[in-house]
Amino acid sequence: MRQKEGFVLREICGEKAVVAEGHKVVDFGKIISMNDTAAWLWEKCTELGDFTAEQLAEAICEEYEVEPSKAQADVNSILATWKELGLVE
Repeated sequence: MRQKEGFVLREICGEKAVVAEGHKVVDFGKIISMNDTAAWLWEKCTELGDFTAEQLAEAICEEYEVEPSKAQADVNSILATWKELGLVE
């Protein structure tokens, strides 16, 4: 899996959001607000390039105090949302 081209993490008025930018993106008005953990996860995805849900869950466990099963469930949930929004492929 990887992030879809044309989406970047920005800080807007003190809030973190993924925004669509560039000539390949049809909807230039798309802004997806993210909490700190989701933004951290987005940055981890950027760092990894190609990634799996398991890699992201493992990274969350290393960064935060969370049980592996909870991390995996949270990663699965956010990735499902990102897929639905067209942020990852």
